[in-house]
Amino acid sequence: MGGEGEEPYEAPPLSALLDVLLKNRHNTGPVNLVWPGLYLSNASAAQDKVLLQDLGVTHIVNAAHGTQRIDTGPGYYGDTGVAYLGVEADDSKDCDISIFFCETAEFIDSALTQNGVVLVHCARGVSRSAALVLSFLMIKRGLSLMEALHTVRKHRNILPNAGFLNQLRQLDTSLHQHRTEGSE
Repeated sequence: MGGEGEEPYEAPPLSALLDVLLKNRHNTGPVNLVWPGLYLSNASAAQDKVLLQDLGVTHIVNAAHGTQRIDTGPGYYGDTGVAYLGVEADDSKDCDISIFFCETAEFIDSALTQNGVVLVHCARGVSRSAALVLSFLMIKRGLSLMEALHTVRKHRNILPNAGFLNQLRQLDTSLHQHRTEGSE
């Protein structure tokens, strides 16, 4: 923990996160490069194999995987050589997307380490996929939640649902505490 009298770190409140997410919104299109080698997109971009080839995509994370959602799966990309990770998450404030944070961060990090290009998508590319990209930036690139939000928002309008934002706040607090304990 911190020194005597120091307040423990607390992630920014939901209202501060929403201020960042809702300010200066502009049309950002179906797919955007939000970090070197990392794209965030909607489903139509993820299903456009010509676009994926043009972008040099080698890895895909489908944050809306499943038959009742965006049912692409590894077979859909079988003829492209793209590595696939399917995350079965509902865009619902009650969905526990945090159970996918570490696995997805590892998948993205591994791809980028091998000079791969990753596309993370859900239906609209603003909630589920955005939450997973934010968690990657926090876990693997050491950004705080607020830094990750600002980084992605420079390139794409995102709006993870309130449940996901609260799970990201918990991750932010936990990572901050872990880093603080590691530096003592």
